Amino acid sequence: MAQEKLKICGLRAPYHATPRQSTVINILHEPHVPDHIVWSLFSVLFLNCCCLGFVAYTYSVKSRDQKMVGDMIRAPSHASTAKYLNIFSTVLGLLGILIFVILLATGTVMSFQALSQMMGQEGH
Repeated sequence: MAQEKLKICGLRAPYHATPRQSTVINILHEPHVPDHIVWSLFSVLFLNCCCLGFVAYTYSVKSRDQKMVGDMIRAPSHASTAKYLNIFSTVLGLLGILIFVILLATGTVMSFQALSQMMGQEGH
């Protein structure tokens, strides 16, 4: 009865084929090593405390160069050094900005400016 309905509708019964063999090819890719070059560039431009941002940028470029050459031993080492230098540069830069804002809010910076102007006037 079911096959009759299929014939009336113009459909065929499901085709039972033998299972096909397939081949799986695993393509190994090199592990992703972040070089932190954008963070290093940010550190150079905005938070270059004690030139740590510049040194971090140098290590980031070294890491990128080692990746291009295919040296996957030195590339992560340079990337790790760049990362730690960026962390240190960012912390020192933000700490300096925070201290400046606190001193500005308490009026210490203004009093130093007033004191320096007073000292400059006494010399005349």
